[in-house]
Amino acid sequence: MKLFVLNVKYSQRNYIFVIKKKIYLFCMKNNPAQKNSLKHILFGSLIGTTIEFFDFYIYANAAVLVFPQLFFPGADSTMATLESLATFSIAFLSRPLGSAFFGHYGDKIGRKFTLVAALLTMGISTVTIGFLPSYASIGVAAPLLLMLCRFGQGVGLGGEWGGAVLLAIENAPPNKRAWYGMFPQLGAPIGLLLSGGTFLLLTDSMSNEDFMDYGWRIPFIASSLLVVVGFYIRTKITETPSFENSKNAHEEVKIPFLTLVKSYKNQLIFGTFSAITTFLVFYLMTVFTLSWATSDLGIVKRNGLLIQLFSVLFFALFIPVSAVVADKIGRRKMLIIATAAIAVFGFFFSYFLSSGNIVLVTTFACIGMSLMGFTYGPLGTFLSELFPTNVRYSGASLTFNMAGILGAAFAPMIAIWLASTYNVSYVGFYLMGAAFISLISFLVISKEEHKF
Repeated sequence: MKLFVLNVKYSQRNYIFVIKKKIYLFCMKNNPAQKNSLKHILFGSLIGTTIEFFDFYIYANAAVLVFPQLFFPGADSTMATLESLATFSIAFLSRPLGSAFFGHYGDKIGRKFTLVAALLTMGISTVTIGFLPSYASIGVAAPLLLMLCRFGQGVGLGGEWGGAVLLAIENAPPNKRAWYGMFPQLGAPIGLLLSGGTFLLLTDSMSNEDFMDYGWRIPFIASSLLVVVGFYIRTKITETPSFENSKNAHEEVKIPFLTLVKSYKNQLIFGTFSAITTFLVFYLMTVFTLSWATSDLGIVKRNGLLIQLFSVLFFALFIPVSAVVADKIGRRKMLIIATAAIAVFGFFFSYFLSSGNIVLVTTFACIGMSLMGFTYGPLGTFLSELFPTNVRYSGASLTFNMAGILGAAFAPMIAIWLASTYNVSYVGFYLMGAAFISLISFLVISKEEHKF
């Protein structure tokens, strides 16, 4: 009798367990939030980087067109521009801090939470810039507050990029990683188009006095609307399968940064140097070219912005092209070819930028941005494949953003100094030197591809 009762109880527990399991599986199957759809994956990775780069680039435009007059008055035009571009560089110095901070939590507790936090950090910093008083109102406190906000932008973007790329490629089939990984990369040209288009619309629709008084603030404040959209979409995304598998296998490490330095220092060093050309060519084609064309070549600001916006279309076009090629021939080989082409392009800087010929300047910008698309498209996938899942967020983010310091933080200032002191051909030599360093790094970096 006692044995019978025990068997009945066991049967009841087993039956209840089976029922609970079926209910759980039914909920998992019918709750779309439990699994990332392709639409959520790709749009979620794209929308965040678009917002982040829009915020980042409206600062770049303002650093050339607005901030020298409003935050750094009293100096000659060249010095004011250099001082303004110095604040532009702050974000690159703070990006590795964002990579280390958000990468730590992205590898420890998950991609989703970290992506949302990084987006909010960037958004709050950007909106605050739109409300800052000028130097005329509060004196030296104005540029100091501007630098603080720029620091926040860098921290936010330092944490955003790596998570967005991983959201895409950790959900990708092995033969389409570059294709999935190019979606967050598309956020760069889209963000640049939105920021440049906004500034162009504002300069066309209001007087220069109104634009300098309050018009330049509109894009910074309006970015809050984009942040709300991005926040909503990001909260709908679940963790990537790679992170969940790593977590279930108890592969997490206590401090991802220390593990990187101890076990993956070659990937960190050569991954960083391999990416510096990508950063340098981009900021030479945007910030330096816009500044040089509108100041030394005599091209009016509106035409300078139009040239930039037109060339960005080529940037956007060749990102997916490069991803398709990279999935066929390999990410590494694609990047070697693109970097070699950039080195050749650097040799012709003087030919395109030694006169104010608008056709030559436009051609120069379009060729440079096409090459930028070729190198930028597969870069996120390549850097991510250098590291295993448990340190991938930190590793990919740190290499990308350390490359930003070396390749872009001071690039506009160095380029303006070289062009002003010598001539623009030396800017091309500067680019060629960086390309040579990147090519060597691609050749010596480990070919090992970690599991996803």
